[in-house]
Amino acid sequence: MEINQKNSKTLKRPLILASIMLGMFLAAIEATIVATAMPSIVADLGGFSSYSWVFSAYLLTNASTVLIFGKLSDIFGRKPIFIFGIFVFLLGSTLAGFSNSMTMLIICRAVQGIGAGALMPIATTIIGDIYTKEERAKIQGYLSSVWGISAVSGPLLGGFFVDFLSWQYVFWMNIPLGVCALLGIWLFFHENIEKKDHSIDYPGVLWMLIAVTTLMFILVEGGIGIPWSSFQMYMLIGISAVGFILFVRRELTAEDPMMPFGIWKHRMITVANLASLTAGMILIGVSSYLPAFVQGVMGHSATVAGFTLTTMSIGWPIAAVVGGRLLLIIGYRATSMLGGGSLIIGGILFFLLSPDKGPVWAGAGSFFIGVGMGMTNTSFIVGIQNAVGWKMRGIATAANMFMRTAGSAVGAAFLGGLLNGRIQSYLERHGIADNISVDTANRLLDHQASNALSKGTREILQEGLTSGLHLVYTGLLLLAIIIFILICFLPKKGDN
Repeated sequence: MEINQKNSKTLKRPLILASIMLGMFLAAIEATIVATAMPSIVADLGGFSSYSWVFSAYLLTNASTVLIFGKLSDIFGRKPIFIFGIFVFLLGSTLAGFSNSMTMLIICRAVQGIGAGALMPIATTIIGDIYTKEERAKIQGYLSSVWGISAVSGPLLGGFFVDFLSWQYVFWMNIPLGVCALLGIWLFFHENIEKKDHSIDYPGVLWMLIAVTTLMFILVEGGIGIPWSSFQMYMLIGISAVGFILFVRRELTAEDPMMPFGIWKHRMITVANLASLTAGMILIGVSSYLPAFVQGVMGHSATVAGFTLTTMSIGWPIAAVVGGRLLLIIGYRATSMLGGGSLIIGGILFFLLSPDKGPVWAGAGSFFIGVGMGMTNTSFIVGIQNAVGWKMRGIATAANMFMRTAGSAVGAAFLGGLLNGRIQSYLERHGIADNISVDTANRLLDHQASNALSKGTREILQEGLTSGLHLVYTGLLLLAIIIFILICFLPKKGDN
């Protein structure tokens, strides 16, 4: 599918751009707005042990469909795939608002993730179709602003809906925005589709789904629902391992692989992708569990919890702009190291976080994480795109997007497993595990339910949640150190 650059100028590009930005906003805001509302959602629906699955389901289907939707857009055109993505996303959002159980919400989040998998890559592709090479740099600034706006507004909107309306509006607010984006693309974006022979790597998609889905289940249920030393766990580990082996084998021999491993020969791409995988774990760890600490341990409102996430959202776009300028002065490696150092500072602040530190301390840690994310992400994307030619640039960028999303999915499940395991162990050590389970921590996230607990039970639950979240934040610090070590292996100049 191609659009002639001359003809593209006759399109109503400002209206198309606005529609694309609305579509991107839907997918971008989901992480922070849902994270802020999650304590209230769990308090209403129950199922604290499934907390991480609300994020894992969305990220899993998102990561699994990003590459295949990119392929489908080459066959059927950008417009039908983008419209399909918006429709599926709105379907999942509408049903999520009507969820009456954690299981139903998780299923609806998976549907949302499928839609988001079409929105993000196709939006970037459409921009490449209708704007010239000289114009794209300016337009990319507009697209980057979507992430900044969504990151800042997400926690605030989430806190507002929870405190003054209900958590259902976190999902239903997508409906009017999505309809506007859908109509804009439908009415103003026109393309000439050129028929070409393409093959879709269905076996690769299948093996990837089996491997990643099984891994998610292992990390969430390991040590809680399924003992680590059980036959069932060994079977799951075996299935996941075989799935990954068959996926790699398929991608090495496929004519049009979903994940072209040839791009990994560039040291810049290899290091950046591994660091992005790790950064995705940090990002989901902060956005998922910081509200739980502020509300469940510190006892503050959802709005205050949203504030602590907003500081990360403020630091990210500021650092991205500064990092873009630093790249031209000190290079990718030095700029990335500054970002990696900021991640470590944020990790240390979270490691030292305690109930008496207050939300300002939590907000400071969140801010430094945002600065680190902004600088490293900008350096990685620009470095990756400069390391390859034009024909490989789209694939290399999509692979980095996939790695970051996959990291978030693995991080949500892994850190959720750590949290559940530590709380369960704490309850067993205090001899109340028979009467109180991990799910009882739901009550800490609801002020009235928390007050209904006896003083002793409430204190033990808060101490158990504090202990579990401290383990999560210890993991975040270790991940930040790993990213800094990886950055040290970036090439000093260019790619070699």
